[in-house]
Amino acid sequence: MLVQREEQLDRLRRAFDACAEHQRGHVALVTGAVGSGKTSLLETFSEWAGAAGGRVLGAAGSRAERGLHLGVLGQLLHSARLDQEAAARIENLMRDAAFAGPLPEPGGDAADGAAAGDRVWAPLLHGLFTALLDLADAGPLVLAVDDVHHADPASLHCLLYVTRRLRHARIMVVLTEASTLRPPHPLFRAELLSQPYFSRISLPPLTVDGIARLVDADGGAAAVREAAERCLSMTGGNPLLTRALIDERAPGGAGDERGADPTGGDPFDQAVLGCLYRHEPGVRRVAQALAVLNRPVPTELLGHVLDVVPESAAPAVRVLRTAGLMEADQLRHPRILRSILTDMSPEERRGLHQRVAEVLHEHGAEPGAVAEHLVAAAWADAPWVVPVLSDAAAQALASGRPDVAAACLRLVARADVDERQRTAATAMLVNARWQVNPLAANGHLSELVESARAAGWSTGAALATVPFLLWQGRVEEATEAVSGFSADDDHGPAGRLRAMQLLVSLSHPDQLASVRETPSTWSRAATAPTSVSPQLQAVTVLGTALLPNADTDTVATAEQLLQRHHTDDGAVGLLTAPLLALLWSGRCDRVVAWADILLNRPAVRHAPVWRAVVRAVRAEAALRLGDLPGAEHHARAALEDIPAPAWGVAIAGPLATLIACATEAGRFTEADRWLAHPVPAGMFRTPLGVHYLAARGRHHLAMGRPHAATADLRRCGELMRGWGIDVAGLVPWRLELARVQLSVGNKTHATQLLQEQLRVAHGVDDRTRGRSLRLLATTAAQDHRRKLLGEAVNLLQGCGDRLELVRALGDTGQSLQRAGDSARARLLVRRAYQLAQDCGASVLAQRLIRRDAGGALPAYPAGAEAHEPDDGLSEAERRVAALAAQGHTNRQISSKLFITVSTVEQHLTRVYRKLDVKRRTDLPARLVAYAEPLVEEPQGAAS
Repeated sequence: MLVQREEQLDRLRRAFDACAEHQRGHVALVTGAVGSGKTSLLETFSEWAGAAGGRVLGAAGSRAERGLHLGVLGQLLHSARLDQEAAARIENLMRDAAFAGPLPEPGGDAADGAAAGDRVWAPLLHGLFTALLDLADAGPLVLAVDDVHHADPASLHCLLYVTRRLRHARIMVVLTEASTLRPPHPLFRAELLSQPYFSRISLPPLTVDGIARLVDADGGAAAVREAAERCLSMTGGNPLLTRALIDERAPGGAGDERGADPTGGDPFDQAVLGCLYRHEPGVRRVAQALAVLNRPVPTELLGHVLDVVPESAAPAVRVLRTAGLMEADQLRHPRILRSILTDMSPEERRGLHQRVAEVLHEHGAEPGAVAEHLVAAAWADAPWVVPVLSDAAAQALASGRPDVAAACLRLVARADVDERQRTAATAMLVNARWQVNPLAANGHLSELVESARAAGWSTGAALATVPFLLWQGRVEEATEAVSGFSADDDHGPAGRLRAMQLLVSLSHPDQLASVRETPSTWSRAATAPTSVSPQLQAVTVLGTALLPNADTDTVATAEQLLQRHHTDDGAVGLLTAPLLALLWSGRCDRVVAWADILLNRPAVRHAPVWRAVVRAVRAEAALRLGDLPGAEHHARAALEDIPAPAWGVAIAGPLATLIACATEAGRFTEADRWLAHPVPAGMFRTPLGVHYLAARGRHHLAMGRPHAATADLRRCGELMRGWGIDVAGLVPWRLELARVQLSVGNKTHATQLLQEQLRVAHGVDDRTRGRSLRLLATTAAQDHRRKLLGEAVNLLQGCGDRLELVRALGDTGQSLQRAGDSARARLLVRRAYQLAQDCGASVLAQRLIRRDAGGALPAYPAGAEAHEPDDGLSEAERRVAALAAQGHTNRQISSKLFITVSTVEQHLTRVYRKLDVKRRTDLPARLVAYAEPLVEEPQGAAS
């Protein structure tokens, strides 16, 4: 089916009709890019002309038959089916012409001494024209020649002879011609265009509307147009490419989203290569250079790559644009690029990549652009290559592309470099490979450690090993590395040595106690915007979280650091420190917000280790907010990003979160499986190790093993006090130990532990305070219990820990039940039950509604409904209305019920309609009985 070629076909038909009616010949030249549909148009017209009473003689030029003397003319005459006498006469004339002297260029002047040849050619030309006139007696005669630019010179000479004599002949000559680097027969073309009965017909690319007629897409006109627009963006409207792409995407076709096929056997790939191979080799060579460059390039640079005069590359670029393979200064689509590269041999690709690298370097291109081609060529023989690769690797690391950096550095390792260059490259290679998979960096790390040890641990390479040694738990070697410098040596920019010393101290707090700073020094280093490196700032912010003091606002400082660097692609690893600082400062909500921002950064895809670490921190934050499904999802994803053996001592983080999630959800067998994972012994020398101990202790308690729980939690306390890091945001070990004591009935010891927990200087966040007050309430007298619970509920609601809020609400409901306020207790338990379900804590939810007789709270099975007033309000609407009747604002109601302000407004609109009131002051007073029992404000902070 011809699409958007109706106008061109009509022009040919009108010329044919004029030829038949006015006894006047015509010459039409159909031009267009390769694949533009010239052959289809010619065939369609030929079929129509034959049906309209004309006689059609057809021929097609071919690059392979350019040297075949009178090849195209022979095809025309063969299709004429002349009578035997005429055929024999023409055949004899053509045989004689074969032995004649050479013809001039078609359309050119005869050469000197060509008279003898002319005497042979004249009878042939005259006999040919006579035979054609005889054929035209019965009706218009059409001479259709496809790809005339490939025709042999002798045949073109004959065609020109015919076209000069068409004024009174019913002969129509239709030729097709593709865009080429240069006209193969310029004189023939010039004379053809000068004929009085000549017309030129161009075939433009298909438009969106034209492609839409070919597309078969479900979903209506909008889907068809969208598919057509995508197709146009890939093909440029070239009909050959368009049909191939549509065929490929048809049911049973290859589709566009499948993996790369090294054979290039898909319809679209074949069409791309078909376009290229139908052009001159020079066009294909330019396309290959563009594919290897894979970026917009000026024609001048393209000429240098191909080692030709830049002006000679311009015609090939024009041809490729006309064919729809190029857009602006680059290949149109990655599929086109892939098709071209697949067609090249590995040797061709490597050679062209090397040439591109050389040219880009000569033109002063960025190291990264040059290195890309050096790596693809696997070539590092020139003296300038190693510095370029090293600079490119440093830039790649800074931009969050450790995979690119590793590729550059592996090539450096194969080059002839001195020991200093090799050590520097190995240090960067360890950094790059570690960010992708720590296990892959082990060999290079060992090599770097040996090199640093041989140099006396006093080089930059020694400091480069520190983070990776700490990750593996090799703290003694890391200590050696930072101890190899003098006390006054401020090695590296803005105190790199200081940053590494503090990192050792904070990651393994039993080491290097002497490097810990006074609180004011921590604060100055953390907040200095320019004089201190971001690396040192990040470590010191972490230090202020583990060693808090009244003069330092850790949360504000961490937020500033995150705000300053979160858009830096290479800073994801740096920002894990302020994320941990926020976590250990009790701001889990901010951890979730920042972690989501970092995980959505494009660069995080290329650094699996940092992605995993951010997910692990986010998982722990979600756990502390009571989001069990979210915590489990991110912790599992962290272990999927990099395998468990690659985590080193940091495996404590995601494992502790998963153990706690399974325990809270009542999946104790699953928690046991997580506990069975092998962990490195050095893990328990790190702050993350106490996370793990606390999670294991909670699991022991849930399984009814209080002695084992006590042992783990006491060990937490011993470690944290021995380190001098007694901050509840890390692990509130006294609180957890108090829970164990309460479980065995030792209220006195539990009370003592809880009071100690609340008295810890600068180390108690709102979440820990709220949890401690809730547990203290269980040991307090009835008249003081509700006050403690009220304060606990407000604190837990403010910090966002929904799981602990469930427990506090349940305890408050129990207290109300004992006080005889069954209605409010029932509503409160309902709210706690719903929150527990939302948190994924189904075991806790069932515990709320299935109290034993001694619990003083009646059973409340799921789905059971207590008697409610017959006012038509739903439970959610009644809760909102009750708080509104008490005088709470919409924002306060949204905060108390954990719903949006918009939802509050919608509920109130329905309440007003159902109760036939116009404002909240008109709400019935009886609704207050259904309000949440959170109206008591604490009269003082419990301590």
